[in-house]
Amino acid sequence: MARITYVEHSGKEHVVEVPNGLTVMEGARDNGIPGIEADCGGACACSTCHVYVDAAWVGKLPRKDPMEEDMLDFAYEPDPVRSRLTCQLKVTPELDGLRVQMPERQI
Repeated sequence: MARITYVEHSGKEHVVEVPNGLTVMEGARDNGIPGIEADCGGACACSTCHVYVDAAWVGKLPRKDPMEEDMLDFAYEPDPVRSRLTCQLKVTPELDGLRVQMPERQI
């Protein structure tokens, strides 16, 4: 399990333990974290699970694949470095301590 901190746009934090093998999006969904809508259910077919990864974690995550890059073009105010789709981040023990912040809204 990895302990992940989800930070709402307002600054409210939710710290949850997410089982290995799930995605960061599934961890938010399963724990009722507001701000990650996940309309496509994790198929990387929308951008409603967009987050900004804490700067300290950017280099520790797997690289974005082309499909994720394309979907991020549709996200609300994407950051070229910190924006990720949580459906594409598989939870492993190495993600313990990950911090992600939700944008003001999802589109």
